Amino acid sequence: MANSEVIYDADSNSKSRFYEQSGQVGMTLSSYSASQIRFALGECSLGSILVAISERGVCAIALGDNPESLVRDLQDKFPQAELIGADHDFEQMFAKVVGFIEAPALGLDLPLDVRGTAFQQRVWQALREIPAGTTISYSEIAQRIGAPKAVRAVAGACATNILAVAIPCHRVVRTDGSLSGYRWGVERKSELLRRENRS
Repeated sequence: MANSEVIYDADSNSKSRFYEQSGQVGMTLSSYSASQIRFALGECSLGSILVAISERGVCAIALGDNPESLVRDLQDKFPQAELIGADHDFEQMFAKVVGFIEAPALGLDLPLDVRGTAFQQRVWQALREIPAGTTISYSEIAQRIGAPKAVRAVAGACATNILAVAIPCHRVVRTDGSLSGYRWGVERKSELLRRENRS
């Protein structure tokens, strides 16, 4: 895809900036105690969508069939945080995320608040370096991060990613190229890849 560079330049593909945006390496979701997270719900062509933002940046993007379950999942992920409905200023950010899902060529230029273990951070950074419209296997990701035997752990890190599309775990497939599980449903994974290949 010709415009894939836009995504990575705008959304930061350097490891130092990725960790900068993510706060401290190794911070987990439980460290959101005493903080506020704003969120908004809406609909897109892939179903219901929830976007949440902390004071550092977008901290969750979730897709699903049931808006209420998306909110419950957000509460479960950030049990110590105060969840509040988004205000008018949040609408533009929400629209950017929805726009990116509908047309990946637009790119996604938003600050991210990504927290996880040091290993998860390495996997997620590697995911963000996969060009749009291409796929890679779990074992190739493991090789890229210097842990060739950690294929299962790589799959686990993909499964714990809570930033759909921003951290593109939908671009990871089995070694034979077939689609494997996806937190938000294999059909959505297939459709996201189809849109990227069309762009």
